[in-house]
Amino acid sequence: MNNSSHRLKSNGCLIIAEAGVNHNGSLDTALRLCDAAKEAGADVVKFQTWDTDRLITKSLRMAEYQERNTGESESQYDMLKRLELPYDDFKKIKEHCDRIGIEFASTADEEKSLDFLTELGIPFIKAGSGDIGNINFLRYIGSKRLPVVLSTGMSSLSDVGSSVAALYEGGAEDITLLHCTTNYPCPFDEVNLRAMLTLRDAFHLPVGFSDHTVGTEIAVAAVALGAEVIEKHFTLDRNMEGPDHIASTEPEEFRIMVRQIRSLEKAMGDGVKQMTASESRIKKVVTKRIVASKPINEGDIFSKDNICVKRSSDGEAASMWDMINGRKAAKSYLPDQGIVL
Repeated sequence: MNNSSHRLKSNGCLIIAEAGVNHNGSLDTALRLCDAAKEAGADVVKFQTWDTDRLITKSLRMAEYQERNTGESESQYDMLKRLELPYDDFKKIKEHCDRIGIEFASTADEEKSLDFLTELGIPFIKAGSGDIGNINFLRYIGSKRLPVVLSTGMSSLSDVGSSVAALYEGGAEDITLLHCTTNYPCPFDEVNLRAMLTLRDAFHLPVGFSDHTVGTEIAVAAVALGAEVIEKHFTLDRNMEGPDHIASTEPEEFRIMVRQIRSLEKAMGDGVKQMTASESRIKKVVTKRIVASKPINEGDIFSKDNICVKRSSDGEAASMWDMINGRKAAKSYLPDQGIVL
C-alpha cells in the first residue's frame, strides 16, 4: 500500500467550516455562510453536492438523528430534495468564495456531482463516511488524481483499509483520513479520539478529525494529538430549521475555536527542550547560587555551616555544591558574597 506525505495545508492545521446542508436550500443563505466562515477564520467552507434522484430511493426513511433534530418524519428523499442546490448555484458559490478569499469545497455523493465539482475546481475531494465501502465510487474518486479527504464514521479498521485500497486502485496518491463518529451531536463518550492515532499508525497517512461534538475543546484536543485537518459543522444560527443546525457551531464559537487552534499550534513548538530567550533573561535574577552564610576567612573549609544557597547575581550555581563543599577557601568572604572557584 502506498504511503502519502502530502499535507493539504503547508503551515498548520487545515480548518474546514462544514456548511453542509445548513443553507436550507437557499443560495442567499449559502453565500452568507461563506462570508461568515471567512470572517471566522476558516481555511475552507465546504458544502454537499448531489442529485437526489441519483443518490437515494424514494422510500428510505430519515435517520433517527434527522427526525430528532427536525421534529419531522418524512422520507430522506423528500428532505434531501428540499435541501438540494442546483449546480448553477454552486457555480455562484464558488465565484463568491474566490472573490472573498476562502477555499470552496463540497462533498460529492455520486459520480455526476463529482464530475461537476472537479470541473468547477476544488482543492481536494471529500468522501463522506457514507461512502466507506463504496468501492466503485471510491475508485472513481481516485481516478480524479486530486487529494482525497476520507471520513471514517460508522466503520471498522478493516472497512477503512478496503476503502483506502480502492482509492489507491483508482489512482489516488494523497489521502487524509478523518476520524469521525456519525452522530449529531456526538456525546463525548462516543468520540474515541485515540482512534485517530490508530488510523495514523495503521495506514501511515495524515489524519484529522471531523467533529460533531458540542463545543470546541475536542477539536482543539485533536490538533494537540496531531490532527492535520479539522472539519466542524457550521451554521449561521443553531435554532434554524434543518437536520444539522443543532449539532453545528455558530460563527462566534467557530472563531473562538480557530483562535484556540492557532494558539495551540504556536504552543506546541518543536519539541526541543531548551531555554528560551525570555527564560535566559529571567534566569539571571532567579537562579540560586552558592553564597557565604557568615564571614569566611581564607583557608577555612567550605561546609553547610558557612555556605548556603540563595538567589544571587554572583557565585557558583547551586549545581556546583559538591564541587565546593569540603574545599578550602582561597580568599575571605563576607555574608551573602558569592562563592567562586
